[in-house]
Amino acid sequence: MEASFSRRKLLEPAELKALNQRSDLRGWLQMGSHLGAIAVTGWLHYLAMGTWWVLLTGFVLGVLINFLYAAQHELSHSTVFATRQVNEFWGRVIGFFMLFPRDYDQIMHFAHHQWTQDWERDGELVREPYTLRTYLLWLSGVSYWKNRVLGIVRRARGIIIEPYIRADQEAKVIRESRIHLALYIAIIAVFAAFGSWAWATFWIIPMVLTKPVHQLQNTIEHLGLSHEQNILENTRSTRTNAVMRWLCWQMPYHTAHHTFPSVPFWKLKHLNAKIEDKAGEVWRMGWIEFQIEVIGKLRQKDESQYPMNEVWVLPTRGGRTVRMAAE
Repeated sequence: MEASFSRRKLLEPAELKALNQRSDLRGWLQMGSHLGAIAVTGWLHYLAMGTWWVLLTGFVLGVLINFLYAAQHELSHSTVFATRQVNEFWGRVIGFFMLFPRDYDQIMHFAHHQWTQDWERDGELVREPYTLRTYLLWLSGVSYWKNRVLGIVRRARGIIIEPYIRADQEAKVIRESRIHLALYIAIIAVFAAFGSWAWATFWIIPMVLTKPVHQLQNTIEHLGLSHEQNILENTRSTRTNAVMRWLCWQMPYHTAHHTFPSVPFWKLKHLNAKIEDKAGEVWRMGWIEFQIEVIGKLRQKDESQYPMNEVWVLPTRGGRTVRMAAE
């Protein structure tokens, strides 16, 4: 991305080289703890069947599954494990269970990094500006799941409408969608043959119903910030606690991640400190604080009516104090 600030002012080459070092141990610890938490909660969910406790176990299970996308995100960047093939393998496995095919997600996400906040080219911004209604539908997960499911079906039919997918990438995206769709149908058919709804009970229903919790992180990262090509102005970090940072694979340090996407997740706290030491405090808000502010602003007028080159969702406490000088 041709940003309007210089990364060279933030880190020396030697510092970046050290920060870029991967660790299989760190990767397996994070992956193992997250998958282990899902396995344990799934077992508790099974034991809770027929009791009111199933509401709690189902909620926790769904949240854990949804935030597994953080793993898929890091695996797409190949920053979880030192070996690229291991990153790709787990990225495909998790992408399957997230209903978010890995190749498609990676193409979309890399376009997001290259063209952050560019309405025409940002892979995660190719949408109509929010109204209060469309924002609440996205926050609830209704339009999110509609896009995910219908998108897989459409691409499996060979129809590509996404502007960020190049012609030479279309074949693999279509093939990937067809494989996913065929496997989803096969899984449902096999379980149906045995009269089992386990696929829905332990996977789809918890994941779909708890999507709004995951959307708290998804919506906070860029919405209401400037559309200028300056990462320190168009990206927001999240003010949260250690448990949620673990669950998000450290993505609350989102400004640090966007500034140097090659740095592994477990080094983002250290990277963020270096950035703030040089550039001043980054934009940062809490999840609930952000939702209160953005919903209040969208009640006044639609997103399209706010200036694109200014920040219109501001923190109620703290926030940026120093801005990085342009080159």
